[in-house]
Amino acid sequence: MYRLARALLFLFSAERAHRLGMTLLRWFGHLSGTCRGMRARVLSSVTYDASVKVAGLELAHPVALAAGLDKEAEAVDGLLALGFSAVEVGTLTPRPQPGNPKPRLFRIPEHHALINRMGFNNHGAANAAEHLRARSWHPAPVGVNIGKNKDTPLEQAVDDYVACVDTLAPLGDYVVVNASSPNTPGLRKLQEPEQLTALLRAVKARVEQVAPGKPLFLKIAPDLTPEAVDEVVDVVRACGLAGLIATNTTIARPFEHPVAKEAGGLSGAPVREPANAVIRRAYARSGGALPIIGVGGVFTAEDVYEKLRAGASVVQVYTGFIYEGPGMVRRLLEGLGPLLARDGFRSVQEAIGADHRVPPPAALPQREPLRPQA
Repeated sequence: MYRLARALLFLFSAERAHRLGMTLLRWFGHLSGTCRGMRARVLSSVTYDASVKVAGLELAHPVALAAGLDKEAEAVDGLLALGFSAVEVGTLTPRPQPGNPKPRLFRIPEHHALINRMGFNNHGAANAAEHLRARSWHPAPVGVNIGKNKDTPLEQAVDDYVACVDTLAPLGDYVVVNASSPNTPGLRKLQEPEQLTALLRAVKARVEQVAPGKPLFLKIAPDLTPEAVDEVVDVVRACGLAGLIATNTTIARPFEHPVAKEAGGLSGAPVREPANAVIRRAYARSGGALPIIGVGGVFTAEDVYEKLRAGASVVQVYTGFIYEGPGMVRRLLEGLGPLLARDGFRSVQEAIGADHRVPPPAALPQREPLRPQA
């Protein structure tokens, strides 16, 4: 059914289709009984121990929604009804901003990919806080992803992140520092060790003031060198953060396509392996001591399983959800069970970081490539 709906949505520009989808999810979220029933049906389809714990958060299963879809925290209940184990909203900035000029969101169906240069378009942290306060159904964690306003000088970026913490940290179940978007000029410089240390120490201190014990994560880019990943992991651990989110979109263009010439961050299937490489490196550097939320190129249960074995405790989706639709969570969970059983795991938790403990299976079946979209 979603294939037909997707065909209709893809007749619209990518951003207009996104806006339409968010409006429908927001309206759907007001049907509280229907939302509760739908979520219960998705979760009841799991016949194995899918629960995971990450940074003190207890999740029903490892498939969560990444930031970027619900920028305003306006459709959280509608998204949770689809079965996600957690929803991350944002990126949010202290003051409202329109983002970059349109068009700024592009589909590449042949490669199961998107390019975006949205530029943290949002109505501001206070507006999102109102949406979060209005919610009365809390079946799963909701994270708040924060950034700086485009016109805030980089040397004053800490002030923006701290302001977002003041407004949003008490209302979310975890907080994410986004220092890796390629669409805010200069933002990725904040991933350099000295600046990153100053930023994270300030944000961590403020979180402890306004929301003591709330987990704080850092979201990093897939374009970091292995040595840079090591440096980031060391800084994150030294600053006492709860974990990493790996990864954001990439500025690389691993294929030729007319749309690939557009500026912005590439997401979807082409980011799968770069993201997995960062997850593996970060897990190895920390010796498994630093929780990781993996994101990038997740379309199938095999993709989820790869990230779990690489070291991710939770796997987020975004671009895959655009292409696969509202039944995605159930399909992923149903497909994950046989993969766990094949390798002798009794639970999802046992599979996390498995590739670092034992040699991977010698003869895994070859994965079929994703079929091109019509």
